Amino acid sequence: MALLCQILALILWSPPALAAPNHIAAELVAGPAAKPGGETTIAIRMTPEKGWHGYWVNPGDAGLGMQLDWTLPDGAKVGEPDYPVPQTLLVQGLMNHVYESEYAVLVPFTVPADAAPGSRLPVRVKAQWLACTEQICVPESADLATEIPVGTAQADTAARFDAWRQRLPAPLDAPATMALSDKVLRLAIPLPASVALSSPHVFIREDKIVDYAAPQVFTRKGDTLLVTIPRAKFAARGADEIEGVLKLDDQGNGVSFAARPGSVPVGGVPVAGPEAPDLPALPWLLLAALAGGLLLNVMPCVFPILSLKALSLARAGESEAHARIEGLAYTAGVIAACLVLGGVLLALRAGGEQVGWAFQLQEPLVVVALFLLASAITANLMGLFEFTVPGFVGTGSPRSYTQGAFATGLLAAFVATPCTGPFMASAMGAALLLPVLPALALFAALGLGIALPFLAVAFVPALRTRLPKPGAWMVKFRHWMALPMGLTALALAWLVWKVAGSLFTWLVLSDVLMLLVVLWWIGRRQRKGLDTRWQVFAAVLGVPAAMAILPQPAPPASEVESILDTKPFSEEALAKARASGKPVFVYMTADWCLTCKVNEEVAIERAETKAAFDKAGVIVLRGDWTRRDPEITRFLTAQGAAGVPLYVWYAKDGKAEQLPQVLTPALLAEKAAS
Repeated sequence: MALLCQILALILWSPPALAAPNHIAAELVAGPAAKPGGETTIAIRMTPEKGWHGYWVNPGDAGLGMQLDWTLPDGAKVGEPDYPVPQTLLVQGLMNHVYESEYAVLVPFTVPADAAPGSRLPVRVKAQWLACTEQICVPESADLATEIPVGTAQADTAARFDAWRQRLPAPLDAPATMALSDKVLRLAIPLPASVALSSPHVFIREDKIVDYAAPQVFTRKGDTLLVTIPRAKFAARGADEIEGVLKLDDQGNGVSFAARPGSVPVGGVPVAGPEAPDLPALPWLLLAALAGGLLLNVMPCVFPILSLKALSLARAGESEAHARIEGLAYTAGVIAACLVLGGVLLALRAGGEQVGWAFQLQEPLVVVALFLLASAITANLMGLFEFTVPGFVGTGSPRSYTQGAFATGLLAAFVATPCTGPFMASAMGAALLLPVLPALALFAALGLGIALPFLAVAFVPALRTRLPKPGAWMVKFRHWMALPMGLTALALAWLVWKVAGSLFTWLVLSDVLMLLVVLWWIGRRQRKGLDTRWQVFAAVLGVPAAMAILPQPAPPASEVESILDTKPFSEEALAKARASGKPVFVYMTADWCLTCKVNEEVAIERAETKAAFDKAGVIVLRGDWTRRDPEITRFLTAQGAAGVPLYVWYAKDGKAEQLPQVLTPALLAEKAAS
């Protein structure tokens, strides 16, 4: 709408008799003299007043490029204007491609073949442009004129044009390739590894190809720069060729390129910039992933599976050899699950999907599957039926214990990784930017950290001897462990309701009830010594069949109950809030993230926090990542985070600070008072 209003203003506006001075002064400057039939350059020199800016040929989300109407001598021609490398200007979530200081647009001019040497050719142009501040835009125009000398070039004029020409993007001597999908534009730009990059940004000349305000991800693979840019949100266009400018730094250096469809590699080393934070060395990231996985054992999101580990640890005293084998099998299960989840995550992101850590819990059917699994495990722990393959709940051969330990590890990692904890956030955020092999190494280190306590007990006799000896108490202990597992099932039922709606939840509850009836029937036959293979087979097939006939989940609720004056997060809302000059608190949460919910109870949804926020005028933006949200995922990626919780505090001066992932009751009140 802003762009349409600006276009209408240019069309309908006619200058009054006494027009106000332009906020961007324009001058038409003749280039060096050229011989008859030769080519020279005309410059349109633009000088914005302080606080005003003009626009590149593609202005971005708002604005308007320059319009030129030439009056030329017979036989003379002008070419396409060449613009210097623009700057980015984000205003209320809208990305603008602008010039905030003096710049020159260079236009090729061909001298008529019959021009007389020593003559001067009159050239006129009617120029129209848009001059803007961050608050207002004014359509401006000027009738510009100059004379082109025909003859020998003058040194002073040539030097002036050489300075302007240095600000143009240098054309690449090799073509770029592109891969255009519904989600992203991926570019492979040939750029020597020796070329320094700081604050890179790609400006696409064609309109409606990409989302201008979205973060751009840069990686390097040898002498190729790989760029990933999200597609335009509305009415995205296709293209057989794309032209653009790569800004190399904030000093006006850049290169121009043309890209055609072709092979675009994946991976590469991340390039530091505003959209790709500086990364620590890989050894430090591996240590952070290991420590993060270790701390997950005491994070709230892991409490529901501690009962499963407890039974395995208790039985580990039976045999030193069995204990070590189980420890290795459990560790292998945890690491395998983390590698699979990490590999799927990297593959989805390489395909243009905006996903992050714990993406599996953003899918309602995955939550339903976990709910059914938790209900079945609860019934097993209560003794409703027996299932010996998961060895943490049954008795059997050493092989079955090994299989059970591996299965326990798979389940532990799958359920234990919805939230990010201390140390883990930076490691998982880096994993989304690193090449595939180092990224997978981080996921493996995370799994090793989760399994480390169990592995230590399995291999350190002094720790293992402190565990109680196996006995009849394990049956009672197993029954008691049904309580936390049952609470987990109830929590998953609540999550199904939050992510999919009431009708969907009632249907899922009916599926769970039928599953429990079947399991009770199987258990009854087991206690009589009857064969249950066909009943188990029917139950295994019935679960996916019941899930397949479930209706489409309801969209998530937009209203959130909060004692704070909370507004939904969006890039536009954040830009507007920061422009207000007030402190801004952004928190990213999800209903499946137990750490998030604990933080909200302990630190966010408190009367003391509300009083401090009201006094300081803090603007609160809440991002709900329960269901997949590409805009929130882009923000998480830009902050170097792979998942939730994420808390960012913006001071009055606009300075951003990431807060700890475990909030204390007084932290937010102290930030508001500072």
